[in-house]
Amino acid sequence: MLRSYQKIDRRKTRVINVGKVAIGGDNPIAVQTMTNTITSNVKETIAQIERSTKIGADLVRVSVPDEESTHALKIITKESEVPIIADIHFHYKRALEAADNGAACLRINPGNIGSEVRVKEVISAAKNNNCSIRIGVNAGSLEKQVLEKFSEPNPKALVESALLNMKILEDNDFYNFKISVKASDIFMTIKAYKQLASLCDYPLHLGITEAGGKRTGSIKSSIGIGNLLLNGIGDTIRVSLSDEPEEEVRVGFEILKSLGLRNRGIKIIACPSCARQQFPVIETVKKLENSLQDITNSMTVSIIGCVVNGPGEAQMTDIGITGGGNGTHMLYIDGKKDRRVRNVDLVSYLEKIIRNRSENLKH
Repeated sequence: MLRSYQKIDRRKTRVINVGKVAIGGDNPIAVQTMTNTITSNVKETIAQIERSTKIGADLVRVSVPDEESTHALKIITKESEVPIIADIHFHYKRALEAADNGAACLRINPGNIGSEVRVKEVISAAKNNNCSIRIGVNAGSLEKQVLEKFSEPNPKALVESALLNMKILEDNDFYNFKISVKASDIFMTIKAYKQLASLCDYPLHLGITEAGGKRTGSIKSSIGIGNLLLNGIGDTIRVSLSDEPEEEVRVGFEILKSLGLRNRGIKIIACPSCARQQFPVIETVKKLENSLQDITNSMTVSIIGCVVNGPGEAQMTDIGITGGGNGTHMLYIDGKKDRRVRNVDLVSYLEKIIRNRSENLKH
């Protein structure tokens, strides 16, 4: 029910396909993550993919550093509900094996693959298996000739690497690819993406690489990715955290939800609480966020501890609760007063109402 007063004008790009997921154009911005298991441990890798998929991941990337890992892809790609991206760095044979074993996309840096003959083999394998490619430019692994030209990683160096690699694919008549120009520095990343966005119409994969732990990485990613998305740049995102993949997916969706670009699950609007609160706001919010993670229907819920801002916020949300005096609180449904609530466990009470509404939305 909460309305946005400004719609982001997304950059117009060509559309590519990563398995069943269309990237670019007017398609939803895809949220992806990456497993941190040993890929050859098929059971653990599949379990992690399933947990990420359950909370909304559209794509999942796995690292394939050895032949054992690429062979494991044959099982993993068959079991996964979402397309699998194979992360390749230097060994071109891993790319050939990954494409043959079901990968929907190869994350490579063509300049690091080796000779032109090897690059052509990788492109041929991608074509034969209807496999897309992501040109993954990273400030920490730029090609030798690029570093020699620019002396150090900077936005122009990232863009030059991207353009060189784009030409390699285009010269081999391959266009089903997206590009990323990531750095751990927010300013470098933003400048590089903005420059690249002005020079091509390929879909862009956004991220702040090696962003850090859950709190620091989430903040850095929100600033960097959010800035680009606000400027209409970005077609798929990955929040890189030193944490579990599921947390990357959650943060990714929160970024998109806050900008009105994707709506999935419960969006809670809550006050920080103060001496005016008439019920324990922080405890209520924490419990509801945890218990409602399985809901996928889009819904806004306001949880405000007193009547200063409570009624106004509740009028803009699907379900709202505003703290009142003497343990009596006001419940709002669709922005209108519904009933007074007194002497109830607010967490279980609100959860029941939210779940009932969610069920009704399904029918």
